[in-house]
Amino acid sequence: MVVFVMVAFSFRLRIREQPADCLASVTRVASFFNRVRRARAGTLPPSAGAWFAWLALIGLVACGQGSAGGAGDAAVGGGRGGTGGALGGTSGSTAGTGDAGTAGGIGGGGTGGAGVVPGNGGAAGRGGSAGAAGGSTGAGGATGAMSAARAFTTKLGRPANFLVGMGNDLAGAAENYDHNKDGAFTLGTTLDLHYVYLVGLQGMGGWADWNPGGTFVNIIADSAAAHGTVPMFTLYAFAAQGENRTDVLTNADFMRRWWAGARLLFDRLAIFNKPAVVHIEPDFWGFMQRATNGDPTRQRALVTTVADCTDLPDTVAGVGQCIVRLGRKYAPKVAIGFHASAWAGTPTSIVTFLNAIGAQASDFVGVDPLDRDAGCFEAHVDPNCQRNDGPWYWDEANVAHPNFNDHFTTTKTIADGISKPVLWWQVPFGVPSTTTGGAPGRYRDNRVRYLFTHVNEFITAGIVGAAFGTGAGNQTYITSDGGQFKTAVTGYFAKPVPLP
Repeated sequence: MVVFVMVAFSFRLRIREQPADCLASVTRVASFFNRVRRARAGTLPPSAGAWFAWLALIGLVACGQGSAGGAGDAAVGGGRGGTGGALGGTSGSTAGTGDAGTAGGIGGGGTGGAGVVPGNGGAAGRGGSAGAAGGSTGAGGATGAMSAARAFTTKLGRPANFLVGMGNDLAGAAENYDHNKDGAFTLGTTLDLHYVYLVGLQGMGGWADWNPGGTFVNIIADSAAAHGTVPMFTLYAFAAQGENRTDVLTNADFMRRWWAGARLLFDRLAIFNKPAVVHIEPDFWGFMQRATNGDPTRQRALVTTVADCTDLPDTVAGVGQCIVRLGRKYAPKVAIGFHASAWAGTPTSIVTFLNAIGAQASDFVGVDPLDRDAGCFEAHVDPNCQRNDGPWYWDEANVAHPNFNDHFTTTKTIADGISKPVLWWQVPFGVPSTTTGGAPGRYRDNRVRYLFTHVNEFITAGIVGAAFGTGAGNQTYITSDGGQFKTAVTGYFAKPVPLP
């Protein structure tokens, strides 16, 4: 996890210094007064001891220990760890507790709560009502979630703006598999993210076998870096023998190959040695939530066969915890995220399940608003678009249901509950139309239009960015959308929207 150095005011008259330095300064001053007191015992007035005690207390409060900004001052962030976000980074969803609560009685309550990681507390609002000792009253809320979004963009080495990316667009035989010609790199604008799928199992024709030694990852990562874009890999290997299979989790051969692929992915990204994103198994976690009735400890899975995870449980919960551990150990520059499937349950139940598999130790949560054009489902002709759970074309006025605000309620619950930003993923390219349906390659949808005209609504809903891509064949694409996406991203990157 990226660690930000926090600053605190020391004595309000000094320049800003790190909390440890600030406390050292207080200690030195207190020691000095104590030596004076002892040296001049009997010659000082009776009130001197009280004055020394008050000076020490003021110094400690000034350092921000246990406060969220020091008695109503503009959100300095308190001392170590910062209030308004539990130590270690809960994005402000929990009441901030300060570090050890030392002399925090005068500390501001810290209603802004911007703490995400140790050393990044208090960027939001002013402190206010005094907290109890330890400054435990700061309530985080949306501001903390936005700090989590900034932590994500910082880890990726991107400016703290709403992110826009694209994927599932690899150049084919017609382009001689030249990945400089992948769709994301043909727009004339540098995007933030470029994603590809990694499917199948090692030794069975999966992604690890596409190029010697799994170097497909480096081919894609290097081409993204050459275009100033962060590579993103969607690992989709649990479906190698069909979706919604729990039996494979206890199949020794299957799991050996799956774990080998996961480790290989991180090893290849360690060689890349630049920021990258790994999006772990969309759909799988939703299937597991349903299969386990929301309790991932109820489904057995082979985990302790992994040398780095022998202490973790042999359950679905252990799978999630182990994959994060592997990423942190072998490819620390990689941002790791699980996937939240809206169909798996209520937003609250999704939060509970993902937290149980280790999502709070990750960096983001992927969500797909609709993986195909709404019009494809409306036409109901394409074999890949046979769902019957519409409407799929959301109301942009946010009056009829479903609408965008309905979706934002879900993403906000997930972002706040897991204390991680949400990344819209595999967003369709369809062009708006008042006529339902459409034709192959030209189905209607309105998510591109709505997003680029309402970016701040997405940010408020805990969404840090969007990666567009087709989820099946015959969907609208950048070559058939009349230039809609190219025009939208060109305009957006001319004036990107900053995260608060």
